[in-house]
This record gives sequence, C-alpha cells and structure tokens, in this order.
Amino acid sequence: MGSGAEAANGGWSRRRFVGALAGAAAVVGLPAPAAPRTDPGEPGTATAPRPRPRAATPPSGPRPLYLGTYTSAEGGGTGIGLATYAPATGRVTGTGTLTGVADPSYLAVHPDRRTLYAVDEREDGAVTAVRLSDRRILGARSTGGGAPCHLSVHPTGRWLLSANYQTGSVAVHPIDASGALGERTALVTHSTPRPGPGQQGPHAHQFITSPDGGHVLAVDLGTDTVYTYRLDTAKGTLAEVARASTRPGAGPRHLTFHPGGRYAYLANEVDNTVAVCGYDPASGRLTIGRAQPTGTGSGTNYPAQFLVTANGRYAYLANRGHNSLTRYAVEADGARLRLLDTVPAAGDFPRQIAFSPDGRLLFAANQRSGTVSVFHVDTDTGELRLAGEPFASPVAVCALPL
Repeated sequence: MGSGAEAANGGWSRRRFVGALAGAAAVVGLPAPAAPRTDPGEPGTATAPRPRPRAATPPSGPRPLYLGTYTSAEGGGTGIGLATYAPATGRVTGTGTLTGVADPSYLAVHPDRRTLYAVDEREDGAVTAVRLSDRRILGARSTGGGAPCHLSVHPTGRWLLSANYQTGSVAVHPIDASGALGERTALVTHSTPRPGPGQQGPHAHQFITSPDGGHVLAVDLGTDTVYTYRLDTAKGTLAEVARASTRPGAGPRHLTFHPGGRYAYLANEVDNTVAVCGYDPASGRLTIGRAQPTGTGSGTNYPAQFLVTANGRYAYLANRGHNSLTRYAVEADGARLRLLDTVPAAGDFPRQIAFSPDGRLLFAANQRSGTVSVFHVDTDTGELRLAGEPFASPVAVCALPL
C-alpha cells in the first residue's frame, strides 16, 4: 500500500495489500552482532553526533508543529500546516498554512532547526527547502523519480536523502550553508532482487542514516530488501555495501534504530509483522530476525512506523487498519522486543508518529480521519495517555513537532 495508501495524483496510485502470513512468537530477539570497529581513514566515514539528552522537565511556552498533507487529494490541505503545541498539556493550536509546496506528505528538519524539508509526492517528484525564520521557500529540486515519500537529513547537515516510492530509487542532494538544496549528486534505482509477491516493481519507502553516521540505509517494500550504502560525505555519491532480505511478501516499510546503535526494528507493511534486526557498524550489514506479531490480531492491518524512546526501554508501532499504537518493552540491550499492549490511536489510519523533542509527547497523524492525536508518554512505564481531543488537520499524513 505504500505511504500514499488510497491517495492518487498525476496518474499514479498506491496499491492495497492484504497480509497473508501470520506472525511468530511474541518475544523475538537476536544474538549480539560483532563488536564495532573503527577505521577513521576509510572514505566516506562520518561520525554522527550523540543524541542530545532529553530535558528533565517540559519546556515552557508553545512550540512549533508542522503538518504534512496531500494537496491533490479530495479534502486535502493547501500546503504545509502550521501549528503550535503546549509541551505540558499537548494541546495543539492551528496558526495557518504555508502554501506553494505540492503534496508535502513527509517532512524533516535540518539538525540546526533552521530549515524544513518536504517531499513533493507527485509523479514528477521533488524535494523542497523552507527557511523557518521567515517561512520563505528556498526552492525545489527534482528527486529523479516518482512519488518521493520519505526524506531525512544526514547528521552532518550537508546532505538530504530521499526515497522515491513509485520508481524504487533513492536520491542525494547537497545542502548549502543557507539550507537550500543543490543539484542531485546521486540516484540509485533498486533493480535487484526481483519484486516480491504481489509487487510490480521496487518501491523505496525510507532512506536514513545509521546511528554511527557511516552508512545510509534504504528500505524497499517492493523488493523485500534493506540496502546499505556508504555515502561519500565529500562528493554525495553512494556505493552499495550490503543488503538484507526479509521473508518474501513481508513488504518492509520503515526501520528505526535503538539508541545503542546495534539493533533496529523493522515494520513490515504487507504481512503485518515486525522484526528485530542486528546491525554491524563496521560493515553496515543488517541481519533481519524472525517475524513477530504486531498485537493487532487477524484483521487487516498495515504497520506504518516505529518509534523508540531515548532511554531505549520502549518502542511504539503505528497500526493502520487496527487504528492503534502497539507498545513493546525493549529488552536485552535492544536485542529483543516484548509485546505489551495496544492503545487506540484516537483516529483513523495512523500514518506516521513522532515524539516531541523532550520525549514526553507522542504525535500520531491520522490520514483518513484528518486528525492529529497527541499522547502523554510515561517515561518510566512507557504507557500512553491521550492528551485531549485530536486536532483537526486535512488528510494528516505527517506531524513534525519541534
């Protein structure tokens, strides 16, 4: 089904898949990967900054919230939604719309918090940069593919990574000192392996940097594969170094790393499962573990995205169809997930989830109900508590709290 689900524009549309494979045991883990090695002289190696510690108390005053949507969908928005949220209560207040960006379905922010980036999820895909101080659009650049559905900023702040769903390719763009984007420096299409069961071709769904900063990983739903590349941080080029395959028909969608950097958690959209993955920072190799259940039962469900708390103790999964958030306990230093419970998402089709910077709030963008639900996160138990009525936002597909 991909990230657009039932949205269609420019002559393309996302297919709906029904998972046919059952999950495995409720607790699945992996042995520890080999100890990481360092090679400071290796080309393209970059060290990611350590995660900032979460604040002990919520910051005071309203904080900015940016909302992604489909401008071409019926009932969709007219651009990037602008809002604020109260860190203590989670209350969201709309403040307007930034127009001029077509189908901004996924958003990311530069590490310095000065520039916002959005995909233009259309057949002729692009990525757009927006300066946050005055909300000026700094320009758009072609991604070289169709329907870009995900983007992220490399920890150096010098490169933008994007994934083209329709054409199954990933792209790299340079970021200059102003936050604006330069011409594309890399474009790689996933031509092998052959598409998985029910797929017509590759469908790149995510492109992220590993915690060590030395590798970038692309999750492809169509080929049931996670590709690892080494990014040359001087030239912006990509070299494939490893690939990991899920079981046929899993349809991997999103990968999220544990803070320790040795394990990651994979959401499989098509067969409604998740998997714990081991990661070796030296080689960039990912080892995908056995599939395990999402806690959503036998009904139709499409896992969307994982989040892991900064302390590494809990993980959350957004479930479209079951319309819930699954809570897992993270055990064995990240090597094991133990399913705890599911909580209603308070909306229809939770497409994307995100923490506030202090980790005390969780935002869920509900595509079909056109709402954003906000939950208080208990940092000790991991329990979620709904923070009032969901905020109305047209075809809400992404929420980015800053």
